[in-house]
Amino acid sequence: MPRSQPLKYAEAVEIVNRPPPDGSGREVLLACGSTPHVLAVYLRAHLLISPAARAVSVATGLYGDLAGTLAAAVERPPEAAAVVVEWSDLDPRLGIRHAAGWVPETMPDIGRTAASACETLRALVGKLARACPVALACPTLPLPPADVGVAWQAGGLAARLAQLSADFAAGARDAGVRVAAQQYLDRVSPLAARFDVKSELSTGLPYSRAHAERLAFVLASLLDPPPPLKGVITDLDDTLWSGILGEVGVEGVTWSQEHHTQIHGLYQMVLGALAASGTLIGVASKNDPALVEAVLRRPDLLVPPDRLYPVRANWGAKSESVRAILRLWNIGAEAVMFVDDSGLEIAEVQAAFPEMHCRRFPVANAAQAYELIEEIRDRCGKPAVTEEDRIRLDSIRRRGESGGEEDAPAIMPEGFLRAAEPCIVFHLAPDPNDIRALELVNKTNQFNLNGRRYTEADWRRALAREGAFLLVAGYRDKFGPLGKIAVLSGICRDGVPRVETWVMSCRAFARRIEHCCLERLFAHFAAGRVEFDYAETPRNGPTQDFLRALVGEIPAAPVVVERGQFAAACPPLFHTIEEPTYV
Repeated sequence: MPRSQPLKYAEAVEIVNRPPPDGSGREVLLACGSTPHVLAVYLRAHLLISPAARAVSVATGLYGDLAGTLAAAVERPPEAAAVVVEWSDLDPRLGIRHAAGWVPETMPDIGRTAASACETLRALVGKLARACPVALACPTLPLPPADVGVAWQAGGLAARLAQLSADFAAGARDAGVRVAAQQYLDRVSPLAARFDVKSELSTGLPYSRAHAERLAFVLASLLDPPPPLKGVITDLDDTLWSGILGEVGVEGVTWSQEHHTQIHGLYQMVLGALAASGTLIGVASKNDPALVEAVLRRPDLLVPPDRLYPVRANWGAKSESVRAILRLWNIGAEAVMFVDDSGLEIAEVQAAFPEMHCRRFPVANAAQAYELIEEIRDRCGKPAVTEEDRIRLDSIRRRGESGGEEDAPAIMPEGFLRAAEPCIVFHLAPDPNDIRALELVNKTNQFNLNGRRYTEADWRRALAREGAFLLVAGYRDKFGPLGKIAVLSGICRDGVPRVETWVMSCRAFARRIEHCCLERLFAHFAAGRVEFDYAETPRNGPTQDFLRALVGEIPAAPVVVERGQFAAACPPLFHTIEEPTYV
């Protein structure tokens, strides 16, 4: 998440008053039926400190007219929208500012009016979501005491409204809207502390400042999702299971309710679920490898053992096992969480990898352990799973078990590359809905032309320009597929393509895919030269090396590569090329 610790209002004001970040700004709509000022300040502050931070303004609509605000936005879409629906937006009689009486005879009519409003709002947010990213929060405030009856028994109206809200959220999600999870909001903003009656009656703002801040945090996180961590490296003893394997033996370690160690079973289940969605799960344990292998064969293990890769069980320093896992995964320490029950081991790994997210498994405190499990899910989970997520572990395993690339030379032998039967599938169509392309652009560092990141709205706008192009490359060979591993985008004017963004997954290094991509670009545009918006970053050395091999010393942007230069410097390419035909 961008920031889990709440902002004080003074901090939020200070953030919005700072000089804006470099780059063009964007306008985000905050659509709500209440007085929006405090919520707007918090929303803008959280957007300004999100991972995709850039200058931002927050526009608002008319008080009490949420449907009208959304209808106007559909006609002239903003770059993104945060929509907050409260009970009074479904029927003014469900707010405390409307004096109309709550006699029992009016309850059915309120239910019908609310149902009609839900249908109208769901249609509007669905239309808006087709034009820009939309974050939606369904009613977060308690219902007023409109139902006749006692507070601890659900009345007919309350039950009807709860169902309407649930159906509204589900329908909006199916339409592509990013819906705030009520359970998460309940966790970070307790219901009893949300409603400010005095503020609602005097100013029309129904939220306490604490709730406005947490609500804005969730909306900002939906609009600018933080990149998920790529992997978790876990200890075994008193972490993945309860007990010390070397002391109690293979059958003595437990993770079951029967032994009161179910918290370790929950940890296993979450790791298994994350692994199924593409998160890498490795093991670094000071243990006898034969005993570890025996436990991982137990049929009652709750995380599939083939999803744990690699398993480093030895008596050496934990940091060296972690280093070997990172090398095999070929990802940076900043994208990984390390979990261990030992404070000493945590400190040793953290000292070796200061940028790694190290967490101690609180084996003696089930409540704290459960909080850690939730944090791991939140930091590693992703809203959608791509084909590349599903095949990532298999490709890494094949690479490691083939004798592989853990200590491989930077340049793959030519004979090996030819024998691998490489095939590249090029997709040359500006498809803004290709989530894998944007995901690669926003998380790739080593082969990255300039470090430029995009919000979804930025990406859509860039691809909608006249002359814009998007080249996405997928790769497979006889060892298996890697999925989509390279993205080039930019604009072509007067027959000269200018590449504004070029990234390639580190899993694709040393396969001459970058040469194939550039060759395809020259051929597609019949271009005599290609320009590159190159900028040095702290981590894009591979990109710099590639361009230097083509043109010598790299001048200031744009870097220009002539067709003849490329032909002279390009090594032999053995790749089969496929390009789907688009109708």
